[in-house]
Amino acid sequence: MKILAIAGSNSDTSINKQLVTYAASLFEHAEIETVDMNDFEMPLYKHQREVESGVPQQAVDLASKIDGAHVLLVALSEHNGTYSAAFKNVFDWTSRIKNRAVWNEVPMLLMATAPGGRGGLGVLEAAEKRFPLHGGNIVGTFSLPFFNDNFDKENQKISNEEKDNELKELVQKISAIESILEK
Repeated sequence: MKILAIAGSNSDTSINKQLVTYAASLFEHAEIETVDMNDFEMPLYKHQREVESGVPQQAVDLASKIDGAHVLLVALSEHNGTYSAAFKNVFDWTSRIKNRAVWNEVPMLLMATAPGGRGGLGVLEAAEKRFPLHGGNIVGTFSLPFFNDNFDKENQKISNEEKDNELKELVQKISAIESILEK
């Protein structure tokens, strides 16, 4: 099984990257590739720029990675209740590739974490509404509130047993779906 883990943040110390990396580690016998938003920096989307220069190669490259995955793990950082500017720009450019949907119906576990008590629920709600319109096949969502209290940074895993079990159940659900699809 090929897993593409995407952290929707360009922070070098992204807590969502830590979360998505941990989630990916829970899949057994999986080939994991983690996407760093910094590798997909592109000019700010503008229609005129698209007309003049086309879709940047970075967006095409990300689309290829999505198309090659069996499962997408997407952990979104929340900036003012929605996506980070870095993620939104990559999403916008990727959505401009002709004759394809951004997420291409690849099964997706959608996640978020934050230092506060809502755990990124605003960005999860926005993504749950928007992503299906762009080929998002969301098979589960997960929110980890109070990241600094619920994530063991030294061991790079969730320290809150209840939340850890919730994530592990979602991973089992997705693994079961994938094993059925592979038959």
